[in-house]
Amino acid sequence: IPGNLTSASEFLLLGFSEDPDLHPFLFVLFLSMYLVTMLGNLLIILAVVSDPHLHTPMYFFLSILSLADMGFVSTTVPKMILDIPTHSRVISYAGCLTQMSIFILFGSMDGTLLTVMAYDRFVAICHPLHYVVIVNPRFCCFLVLVSFFISLLDSQVHNWIVLQLTCFKDVEISNFFCDPSLLLRLACSDTLTNNIITYFVGASFAAIPFSAIFFSYYKILSSILRVPSSGGRSKAFSTCGSHLAGVCLFYGTGLGVYLSSAISHSPRKNAVASVLYTMVTPMLNPFIYSLRNSDIQRAMRRFLRKSV
Repeated sequence: IPGNLTSASEFLLLGFSEDPDLHPFLFVLFLSMYLVTMLGNLLIILAVVSDPHLHTPMYFFLSILSLADMGFVSTTVPKMILDIPTHSRVISYAGCLTQMSIFILFGSMDGTLLTVMAYDRFVAICHPLHYVVIVNPRFCCFLVLVSFFISLLDSQVHNWIVLQLTCFKDVEISNFFCDPSLLLRLACSDTLTNNIITYFVGASFAAIPFSAIFFSYYKILSSILRVPSSGGRSKAFSTCGSHLAGVCLFYGTGLGVYLSSAISHSPRKNAVASVLYTMVTPMLNPFIYSLRNSDIQRAMRRFLRKSV
């Protein structure tokens, strides 16, 4: 339905609407995943806040990451869950831009916080004697604020690109949330420049943090290999294992979404890839950071005993 922005006042989020027989299963599945994600991340935050032993930079950053994951998954999933039983796929133009902005904000924050956590591990392992001085509470808050403002910049750049679109040839978005790359495909005008800017900005905001993480782990690995005892090396590796698994999961699923949207034009494949990125990653993060972490497990048990 072509028209300018005043007439194209709403969009249709197609999502998984082509499979009506699967709707009850998808509703239960997505609702369960959402509840597990929220509960798992909330438990980590409450455990870190309630246990004085976890009032360290590493767990402070972990609690902020859990908070970002809760915001990330809450931006898109509740509407998708609500749309399945109501069969309402409509989202207003303003709602679409708002959803897109907040989604990119929290998604980018995940990447920047993982970079901050890699830096924290780098200082702890490579400069242990100066760790308390370098990674002090004020500097931790500063790093979180920098992560937020970098992510906000990323979000607003994408928002500005979409605002440049003057008309749309269709209002059907072949996903369950407002993806900026899909909105560009719906534009009436030539969007080559906008696409180049979008992919360049997206690649930059992903590549720079990933490069910083890679450099940090290169230095960490070099430092660990110089440790004479195998026990010391094992202990150093164990402090990085969960974070490294989280990095692989985040960037692996993100790369899957990027390649899916760039190569495949199948709405089903794009939607499935988006589910992995928007739901599976935030859901698994609490398990990744708690299953092999005895400190988090003890703090959770203490918190649950106090609550009961």
